[in-house]
Parts: sequence; C-alpha cells; structure tokens
Amino acid sequence: MYRYFLHISYNGTAYHGWQMQDNAITVQQVLNEKLSIILQEKINATGAGRTDTGVHAKFFMVHFDTEKAILDSALFIDKMNKLLPKDIAVYQLFKVHNEANTRFDAVSRTYEYRIIRKKNPFLTDLAWNYRVSLNMDLMNQAAKILFEYQDFTSFSKTGTQVKTNNCKIYEAQWFESDNNLLIFKIKADRFLRNMVRAITGTLMDVGMGKISLDDFRKIIESKNRSNAGFSVPAHGLFLTGIEYPEGVALRSPQRSS
Repeated sequence: MYRYFLHISYNGTAYHGWQMQDNAITVQQVLNEKLSIILQEKINATGAGRTDTGVHAKFFMVHFDTEKAILDSALFIDKMNKLLPKDIAVYQLFKVHNEANTRFDAVSRTYEYRIIRKKNPFLTDLAWNYRVSLNMDLMNQAAKILFEYQDFTSFSKTGTQVKTNNCKIYEAQWFESDNNLLIFKIKADRFLRNMVRAITGTLMDVGMGKISLDDFRKIIESKNRSNAGFSVPAHGLFLTGIEYPEGVALRSPQRSS
C-alpha cells in the first residue's frame, strides 16, 4: 500500500463544502470519483479539514492510499486536471510514509476573509461586497486581543462534537490589498466550526463602532456564541495555507525512465 499527499485548490461556490454528504455535491465526492478512475480502484481521500458550503481553498491537502505506486507525478497531475471540473485543480503529489495524515499532522492552518469595498463583477463569488465604513486600526487592536486567549467557545458553532474549544492563534491581522480588497488573515493551530467567520463579523462590529475593545474582550470571556457578532457570508472565506512538521517528508515521485 502506498500513501500520497495531494495539493489541490478549489472554488467552493458550487459545492456543499469539502466533506461527503448525502444528497449534496461536495469536493471530496468529486475528487474521489476522479482518483478512482485514474487509479482504477476505489479511492477515499482524506482532507486536512473541512470547509463549509461556499468556502474556497487556495491551498488544501488531502491524502489517499493506493495499491499501485505512482511513478510519474507530472503525468498523474495532468490526467487529474483533465478529468476534474474547472473549479478544482491539482498541483502537486507527494509520496509520504504510511502513517502520515493531512489532518492530524497539520501544525497550523491559515485563512483569509476578503471584503470588496466597491462592486466588482469579477469578484462576486470570491469576496463579500460590503461598503460600510470600517475603522481598520480599531479592528487590528481588537485582533491583537485574540492572542491573549485560548478558549474560543464564543466564536464556535453550537452543537459541534469536539473535545476542546481551545485554539492557539499565531497571527490575526487586517490589511488592504489591491482591487479595493480588505483582508483579514488569521493563522492558528486549529479552528472551530464557523470560528473564522464569527471572529471576522465580531471584529467588524468593532470597526463599525457597535462594540468597544473592552466589549470584544468580554465577548471572548463569556464563552457564549450569542454574545458575539454575526457570521460573515461564506463566499469571502479562503483557506490559504496548511503547515506540516519536518517529519512529514514531502517528496514528488519522479518520472520513470
């Protein structure tokens, strides 16, 4: 048995998230179908996490097992991209040891939430068009408060089955980019369901003057989702990075001679 990591990206507009679901099309379902065709065996790919309906992934990793060694990664990637729909792309294939796991071995994940400040027909599904004035300096001050805490129950979707709501945040910052984009970037060892969208919406409440910095701190300490702000729409959210420790050896199969 051979195990591989696969680097992919996808536009999540047409999908009900990554995870397989009954009666709904998902990225995992489509990827499994194409992998099974190429490798001529039933493949069940495991993702580095789950993204919700409409959320995008610029950088996403999956792992899968196959009975056949893949000797030519370039040929494999080319075949996959020809079979996959236009909103899913494959970039790199890595041979890994059989215990390597894209989900549990990840040491950090990075998300970006993108807000477009004026109407742009080319970013309709890739950024939230929100034109209310926001105080970015205040939002960045509030974002720094996140580093002081580990329990983020206040920003978690209720009813989820997780062992802990503790997360370690490494980076949280608002900045402006080209094309009138306002971007919130956040990096942590793990994220709770709906956490990034809830934090973003609550930080925007700070930026609109609806709540103070002290209020933001009290919201975190309350550990109550109903006290936090709104969840921003899914289509502005991107998973942009996943990091793995050095022990997870990533190497591309070479073209066979």
